[in-house]
Amino acid sequence: MLSELTNDAVSLLREMISIPSFSREEEKLADFLENYIESKGYVASRSGNNIWLMSPGFDASRPTVLLNSHIDTVKPVAAWVRNPFEPQIDNGVLYGLGSNDAGASVVSLLQAYFYLTQQRQSYNLIFAATAEEEVSGTNGIESLIRELPGIDFAIVGEPTGMHLAVAEKGLMVLDCTATGIAGHAARNEGENAIYKALKDVAWFSTYEFPRKSELLGSVKMSVTMIQAGTQHNVVPDKCSFVVDVRSNELYTNEQLLDFIKANVSSAVSARSTRLSSTATPADHPIVKRALELNRNLFGSPTLSDQALMPFPSVKVGPGDSARSHTADEYIRISEIEEAIGIYIDMLNGVVI
Repeated sequence: MLSELTNDAVSLLREMISIPSFSREEEKLADFLENYIESKGYVASRSGNNIWLMSPGFDASRPTVLLNSHIDTVKPVAAWVRNPFEPQIDNGVLYGLGSNDAGASVVSLLQAYFYLTQQRQSYNLIFAATAEEEVSGTNGIESLIRELPGIDFAIVGEPTGMHLAVAEKGLMVLDCTATGIAGHAARNEGENAIYKALKDVAWFSTYEFPRKSELLGSVKMSVTMIQAGTQHNVVPDKCSFVVDVRSNELYTNEQLLDFIKANVSSAVSARSTRLSSTATPADHPIVKRALELNRNLFGSPTLSDQALMPFPSVKVGPGDSARSHTADEYIRISEIEEAIGIYIDMLNGVVI
């Protein structure tokens, strides 16, 4: 059974790799996946470039589990030696763009869905292959959730070596501007905006929020870009800089933003506060089942569509995050087989 599911998953993944699907350009792959699912006798639903299907006999009185991963990829980096859109298997390793992030999760979750829906479960299942994850876009999982029935738990497919990220850091990007007064650099005049900004940069680099998460650690703030000045002999009247803030589950992004604004002199605006940190208790039935399967629990510093899910979730999938966005990206066939088996064992017969 498992070898047959694996063969189907690998065959599907090879087809997916051959169809470029950059973020916001997923239409052709969405078309293909919709047709593939319907060729298997299931009814696929679609919204934009998001494809989903609901388990037969869906019963709104039962809890619902969402199986989700994304079909978009980043663009290939220049260092690729292989053709990123020509799937190649070499010694049990499948190479191709999106193979690891997150095509292997898509096909493994889909095969698990096909198997699990043939058995009687105490819950409903929804499988969703969604768009725009790599750019945290608004037309991916965030828009789809509004169209789905209420979700009680989600499994988000991302390369984790099939261990469970039960917590994930959130993200907030800040645009900051220090304002001074222009003047001639040769004379003692003006108010240098760079010097004002440097005081705030020093605060961002040294301040530590007191609440530390057991799994995610401290809130991390990093100044990543800075821009000021027009020419060497003009005291700059404006200095702009960007701060990358990675939140833990003990603070909302809004709480962090309010505190930051109260402690720096620069004007601060957040590009968005919607990408929240998440955490799911270790005593959740699906997490407990995973522990019985010798899966490890960890907190993830990287962002995924978990950040847009207002319900308990875990991030777990085949592959290794270190391979994502790299040249000659790959997934091992054995990792896909392991993933399908673990997904099924985690969910088959579990009571939520």
